[in-house]
Amino acid sequence: MRLIVGISGASGVIMGYSMLKVLRQIPDMEIHLVVSDGAVENFRHETDLKLEEVTSLADYHHDNRNMAASISSGSFKTDGMIVIPCSMKTMSAIASGFATNLLIRAVDVCLKENRGVVVVPREMPLSRVHLRNIKEAADSGCVIIPPMLTFYNDSNSVDKQIDHIIGKILMQFGIDHKDFKPWEGRE
Repeated sequence: MRLIVGISGASGVIMGYSMLKVLRQIPDMEIHLVVSDGAVENFRHETDLKLEEVTSLADYHHDNRNMAASISSGSFKTDGMIVIPCSMKTMSAIASGFATNLLIRAVDVCLKENRGVVVVPREMPLSRVHLRNIKEAADSGCVIIPPMLTFYNDSNSVDKQIDHIIGKILMQFGIDHKDFKPWEGRE
């Protein structure tokens, strides 16, 4: 399987890092990574991680300015893309098809080729403009998975909450995450 991970400049870049760590554990997974300038800045402000620690988890790290990268073309086959976290700036560009950088172009390519795109918007509260852009992205084929809290599965830490979000995202690609605890009902 070949997936693209885009990490944009929203707060919560640790979710993108966590996603890469989980994907790295999946046999035969090829990971292509694009990190926006805003995300680089957020890694500095929100974590102690060096960018190299993040990019080393991908098989291929593409410069966000390289519009000639493999993932910029529909003839380069992938199984889809995950944008985690997704800033409202990136969401706006996705919603309008305004592909001014590689991250957005890769989403655009996946959508036009009918490949799965999961977007994890990170903003609160959401304005009407944000909601309109999220709706437009969903109408264009994106699956929207906001990083909402869950309580039914003993997710009493940030790490467990992130595991739940990652599990929900990976379900969209038919992948099970070992640390995801689904609802199993009550008898």
